[in-house]
Amino acid sequence: MVMNLLLIFIPISLLLEYVFRAPPLWIFFTATVAIIPLADWLRKATEQVAARAGQTIGGLLNVTFGNLAELIIAIFVLLGGNITVVKAQITGSIIGNALLGLGLAILIGSFGRRRQKFSGENASQLNSMLFLVVIALLIPALFDYTERLPAFTAGGEVLRQNLEEHLSLGVAIVLIVVYALNLVYTLVTHKDVFALSEEGEEHHGPLWPVWRAGAVMVGATALIALESEMLSGALEATSSTLGLSPFFLGIIVLAVVGNFAEYIAGSYFARQGKIGLAINIAVGATIQVALFTAPLLVLISYFIGRPMNLVFSSPLELVAIVAVALTVTTVTKDGEATWFEGVLLLAVYLLLALAFFFVTPQEGEGRPAALQGPASPQLLVEHPVGGTLSIPHPARLPA
Repeated sequence: MVMNLLLIFIPISLLLEYVFRAPPLWIFFTATVAIIPLADWLRKATEQVAARAGQTIGGLLNVTFGNLAELIIAIFVLLGGNITVVKAQITGSIIGNALLGLGLAILIGSFGRRRQKFSGENASQLNSMLFLVVIALLIPALFDYTERLPAFTAGGEVLRQNLEEHLSLGVAIVLIVVYALNLVYTLVTHKDVFALSEEGEEHHGPLWPVWRAGAVMVGATALIALESEMLSGALEATSSTLGLSPFFLGIIVLAVVGNFAEYIAGSYFARQGKIGLAINIAVGATIQVALFTAPLLVLISYFIGRPMNLVFSSPLELVAIVAVALTVTTVTKDGEATWFEGVLLLAVYLLLALAFFFVTPQEGEGRPAALQGPASPQLLVEHPVGGTLSIPHPARLPA
């Protein structure tokens, strides 16, 4: 009943955006609330498909349709030229799905249960893919660091950026191929090993016709995408109004909103005792973002004329990605989960969110100009190896 009442925010947000031309903050708020009931309907349709096709395929569909909304958000932000926010959204999705989404699912599913058991083989496969995510995202960053060293820099800033773009294209292609092969491995060649233990459970309530479930999934995804486009359009103005950096809104707010469907679905299935499906949704969404969505964005960025690489130059983002793999592996390695492990996942997410809240990216890297101090005049000096060095203007130097 509550979720259905929240559907009223869909027409409200559309009226505010296209009729009344309301302030961006209002649009941002109403569009965010409107996505919540849409995510719940997406969860309902996915459950119907899972009842017919099996929990494994149902979980994959939930992850895919959930990440489709996020992909559309990122494309609109990318079209706006804010590549840093797109990368922040990718990082936020990785930590949000694996820490916030899984933590909520375990905690909510543990009410009234001493522990929840799930397939150790499936968790092991997911954890292996998580470490591939870490390696795949660390290599471009380490390459960038290496090329900045005097012994490796051969042609200056432009050549280094070209090399990073070429490396990112190669990494993107490899990751997409690996993700496709992973689907073949878990759904075809080793289907019996990775089938979830809940597969044989009966579905409670009447089953929808397949056409209805499909129509709800497509319709909910389309509306989520529309609301997400409105969110991205109100991003910069909202960040200025609230005094928050676009970087923080990208890594926390946009990432959470874009993946809300997975959070609702994972928590719902965990509450129903299907913790294996909840883990598949939470960790599977993390893997799909890193191995499919992010590489796909790299390819799309070249077609729309906004080339994006996979270099996550912020050490804090890299630490967050490593923390995801270590924390999730530690929690899921024994094939069972307790409420306190859910608390641990949420605690790691809150610690990272606090760090991202207080970090101060430069203007042009996601920080509003209002938060910047007065700029000092700079002199550009040609580096003997290549590139330039920026030093304060002599008038700004102390006497």
